[in-house]
Amino acid sequence: MKNLKWLSISFFLFIFASCSSDNTDIKEIVSNEFTISTPSVTDVTYESATFSASITGNPVILKKGFCYGVNPSVTINNTLLEINNAGMTLNAFARNLTPATQYYLKSYLMLSSGETFYSEETTFTTTTKSASDELASYTPPTYSDDYTSIAGWDRRNQWNLANVHDPSVMLAADGYFYMYQTDASYGNAHDGHGHFHGRRSKDLVNWEYMGATMPQIPTWIKEQLNAYRSACGLSAISNPSYGCWAPVVRKVNNSLYRMYYSVVVTDQISGPSSWSERAFIGLAETTDPASNVWEDKGFVICSASDKNLDWANNGWETAYFKWNAIDPTYIITPSQEHWLIYGSWHSGIVAVELDGTTGKTKTELPNPWGTITDIAPYGKLIASRVMTSRWQGSEGPEIIYNAETGYYYLFMAYDGLDVPYNTRVCRSRNIDGPYLGIDGRDLTASGGDMYPIVTHPYKFNNSNGWVGIAHCAVFDDGEGNWYYSSQGRLPYDVPGINASNAVMMGHVRSIRWTTDGWPVVMPERYGAVPTIAITEDELLGTWECIDLSYSYGKQKTSESLTLGAGNKVTSGMWNGSTWSYNSDKQTLTINGVELCIQREVDWELSPRTHTIVFAGYSGKKTYWGKKNK
Repeated sequence: MKNLKWLSISFFLFIFASCSSDNTDIKEIVSNEFTISTPSVTDVTYESATFSASITGNPVILKKGFCYGVNPSVTINNTLLEINNAGMTLNAFARNLTPATQYYLKSYLMLSSGETFYSEETTFTTTTKSASDELASYTPPTYSDDYTSIAGWDRRNQWNLANVHDPSVMLAADGYFYMYQTDASYGNAHDGHGHFHGRRSKDLVNWEYMGATMPQIPTWIKEQLNAYRSACGLSAISNPSYGCWAPVVRKVNNSLYRMYYSVVVTDQISGPSSWSERAFIGLAETTDPASNVWEDKGFVICSASDKNLDWANNGWETAYFKWNAIDPTYIITPSQEHWLIYGSWHSGIVAVELDGTTGKTKTELPNPWGTITDIAPYGKLIASRVMTSRWQGSEGPEIIYNAETGYYYLFMAYDGLDVPYNTRVCRSRNIDGPYLGIDGRDLTASGGDMYPIVTHPYKFNNSNGWVGIAHCAVFDDGEGNWYYSSQGRLPYDVPGINASNAVMMGHVRSIRWTTDGWPVVMPERYGAVPTIAITEDELLGTWECIDLSYSYGKQKTSESLTLGAGNKVTSGMWNGSTWSYNSDKQTLTINGVELCIQREVDWELSPRTHTIVFAGYSGKKTYWGKKNK
């Protein structure tokens, strides 16, 4: 390519080419005093390129370098790469280019007089980004799981997914995922700063803290509480104690969003031998979740007793309340029915139909005490862990409908929330049941332990692992991808972390669906790893595998597994069996067990990077696995 030559400053022949946006004259000139060469371009990739050019002669240079852009006739008003060395050779490396894109490029110099001169323009095109390029350039999340140094209220803008408990997540019309939660945080950082705190994200990895959605407890709760107490012949409570727990948030349409929240009154009903007072579920609405302004709509439902007014506590397992009004989940069915599902520990989980216009119960509610027939409008039992006891050891229902399978899925939290917490799931063709487990057990009619296990305390090598992984949100991105979110707690007594089990990190994980329509949750948290198809050769090597069978309060640890050539398992779990891979379905089958595989982040490796994980079921058993690097 030819060089443009420039006339000496004592005798000019200007050819005016164009003007910049600030009307500065841009001069392309022929000269006998100096030349600036058209750039050469080498080492072009999908995101970078190397530029070279040279200047001859002896101009008095103020600035020099390259300018480039995606439209012709580039100037210094486009992207600049300024060269700061003293020589007359220009070399630069351009980064962050767009794949498969044509660029226009010039070299330039600016004289001490302020005049700018350019070379001839050339072009180059970046390459298409390959699968290996995408993985090689992937940057995993870097935030620490030990967030105690930023747990305080004054560091809330750095929280990301720190201080998350009982999350509810929805995708709004503005393209953000919004997350709301129980009032719980390490060191009680939320105290005094409102209730039902929210945050949002575009990518499910980086979250922006937004603040409380409720400045103070609504006055209707105290009024309703004391109205019930008066009807029961009890004195009013002048200053009730409250707990704000587990909201659920849903998009009703693009201009209406609903939050059902639970507020528990923790005062005792009538003295040291009675149960604590009831819980209330209320409703708030907004037209714009980005505003974080919610209008309270008041009472929806409360805890109800089938023991009339016999609230004396004859033992913790006798539970005065039949239905405990906490942990709401809300669904709009394909036929546009609106349902509230709720319940925790007392007797089981119930469903009540709502009026879609008001968001309140479709049937008027009587007093929340009487016989089981009297309180029927408070809900229909849809799932129970133990039919013969009011003490369930289960809570936190979350319900979704998957149009591809035609099932409603009811996710449940089992056991205590500190360490033993684990997640189960069952399903039904109908919103109000019967709900069946993977073993065929009817959880609606007969009750019993729900299978499969979806999450459980676990520990991969080189980590503390996680416990307390339950009370989940399940949601999709509108493009067929499903996700699971919950808190995860660190185990007790992690060295160097004060009260380590009070560290509550928000987890987001991908969900895959088995060929027979059951959701499996990936063992590693979501990190937006590129969704590049996995080849069979990548599966060869050593894995960590966890048998996630139920073990109360214990972290399940990993065993080794080696997938060898010839589709043989050559060591570790399932040693001696065969394996096969279905690349179309992205499923790995080992010893007859179908496992969904996916690329995720290896959170235990330092530094973190991408790896391959699997999850699947075999009867009541759940298996998790991770490929070692």
